[in-house]
Amino acid sequence: MTIPVPRRRIGRSDLEASVFALGSWHIYDRMHFEDSVELVRTAIDRGVNLFDVGVYGTPDMPPAFTDVLFSAIVRAAGVAREDYLLSEKLWVEGWDETAGFRPQLERALFRVGAEHADLVILGDLRRDVPLRDIVLDLARLREAGLIRAWGVNNWSASSIRSLMDIAAAEGVAAPDIAQLKYSVSRRSIPDGAPFSGLWERGLSMQASDVMEGGYLAGKASTDREVGRDPGGIRQRIIDDVPAFVALAEELGGTPAQLAIAFTLTHPATATTLFGASSTSQLESNLESLGLLERVGAETIRARVEPFWADRDVVDPEGP
Repeated sequence: MTIPVPRRRIGRSDLEASVFALGSWHIYDRMHFEDSVELVRTAIDRGVNLFDVGVYGTPDMPPAFTDVLFSAIVRAAGVAREDYLLSEKLWVEGWDETAGFRPQLERALFRVGAEHADLVILGDLRRDVPLRDIVLDLARLREAGLIRAWGVNNWSASSIRSLMDIAAAEGVAAPDIAQLKYSVSRRSIPDGAPFSGLWERGLSMQASDVMEGGYLAGKASTDREVGRDPGGIRQRIIDDVPAFVALAEELGGTPAQLAIAFTLTHPATATTLFGASSTSQLESNLESLGLLERVGAETIRARVEPFWADRDVVDPEGP
């Protein structure tokens, strides 16, 4: 039986997002166009409504075109703008001292052919920008109708807490979501005490890097670009792959399905971000809902405990 993709509220915003978000980073630009149209159309038909089209758009990065392709894909798929939520990335490195994030956002919206983003995620905090300025700038973008909600990517718990406190003092919208690395192997930050206090304040999580670039999907090696390796635990993850594959098979699923299902067991998870480069891969990933229903969240969390590679290695406070 096909299980409809459920939706969860993102933070305290009015956004009701599917528990799965489809990423696009270097996906659509390596697919045949007609296949990418089928992929997006299938995702919509199955209930996925959140699409992350953010690109690494800072001046020092090479050009990327997945967001431009997405604008053509949704048109070819016959998907109306009101039928999906658009998530964009904003980079603190591209912050303008005078104009804030607006020029960067307007360029991103021009590329994707949209008048507004439903959600914007601020990239890693690698530049010293006054947090109050960021909060107030995002409030102006929201007032202008250019965004509906915002969040951050891999910020520390204390920095996010400061953002929330500033927003409360200024009477403007606070961050609603934190995009964090979260997988059976990388759990210390989302499961730790510093972030638990933020979840209690209404912050949601978007789980990302859930398959460690493909290793937790059962791959012994990958030629894809894999994200950063906090704690230097990647070799431990690779060494664990055979046992993880065996566990997934024992539970009646694929490694990718088990990796995804695990992320949905965290009570703060609003949505889990993953990429799919074929319709069959997407359909298989969506079956993680069936695995979660059959096995149960408590059992899944207990059975994957041995694969927690960053326990006592990574500071739960975050970057």
